[in-house]
Amino acid sequence: MEEKLQKILSDGENKIADVKTLVALQDVKASIIGKKGTLTEALKVIPTLDATQKREIGGLAYQIKEKLSALFDAKKEEIQIKASEISEDFDFSVPGTMPSSGSLHPITQMCYDLNDTFRSMGFEIFEEKEITSELYAFDKLNFPPDHPARESMDTYWLEGHDTYKGGKRLCLRPHLTGGSVRYLQTHKPPFRFVYPGKVYRNESTDARHERAFFQYEALIVDKDLTFASGKILVESILSKVFGQKVKVRMRTGFFPFVEPGFEIDMNCLVCSGKGCSVCKNVGWIEIMPGGMIHPNVLRSAGLDPKEYTGFYVNIGLDRLVMMRYGIDDVRLFHSGDLRFLRQFK
Repeated sequence: MEEKLQKILSDGENKIADVKTLVALQDVKASIIGKKGTLTEALKVIPTLDATQKREIGGLAYQIKEKLSALFDAKKEEIQIKASEISEDFDFSVPGTMPSSGSLHPITQMCYDLNDTFRSMGFEIFEEKEITSELYAFDKLNFPPDHPARESMDTYWLEGHDTYKGGKRLCLRPHLTGGSVRYLQTHKPPFRFVYPGKVYRNESTDARHERAFFQYEALIVDKDLTFASGKILVESILSKVFGQKVKVRMRTGFFPFVEPGFEIDMNCLVCSGKGCSVCKNVGWIEIMPGGMIHPNVLRSAGLDPKEYTGFYVNIGLDRLVMMRYGIDDVRLFHSGDLRFLRQFK
């Protein structure tokens, strides 16, 4: 038994000396002192020996295991030190190669920039799930029961939508405004918050439209809030994002959840207002609907419209990014084409 242990030690010393890599060292260690290693298997015989042999052989086995363990540790340190050494052939005059790195998607970066802008004005950031219900997407926003937006031609309804109504009829959120109502219900006035997120519409795609796109909603609810405050909010957002004063115009528009409602346009920055495919050659591009919150929406949120008023805007985040970088096709942002995305590092 003693000769067997001495042979295991001798073989182990030779194998450890010949090892060149950490992986090979780990394999050698497992073959000797691992669960099924040669030394481990040899130790299983010790309980069958008489008392005197147990004491002698047990002591020798312990010494051998300790010696091998020390050799493994020393060899590991030696390999690590050698791996970190610079080769004598290394040429310090050769230019290095910059490692590749990722970057934020331009829409994500724009969202972060807007978050910073609104936080600086005292707004809270609100987020919610992408699945909502007919109750919050339409009912609480003053949409008539026969409004075409409720149909499958516009909204992605989930399976079983023909069976239920209201809160049990689920869909992918077609806009963010319903989530804003939920915020009003669960917080105390006055309100100053923004709500970024992805929305879904069952519509044809072109250079200005996608089925899945990003919106950025901003809402203020307070006592004695004026329409002029809302217009200043819009102008402040755009000037902060683009670093310059941007021309804005507000056209009368109808939306069930605002009264009065407006289509808010900005001067097209792709063509500087001269006319291009993005702005349909008119020099202006629609970026957000907005207006004063409809009294019925305030009531659905548990607020008294005689006491509170509010101003709402819903920014088309994708189009805002198009203006920032002069992109003429929104579909490029969602294509996953790395050749396009690498330009925004």
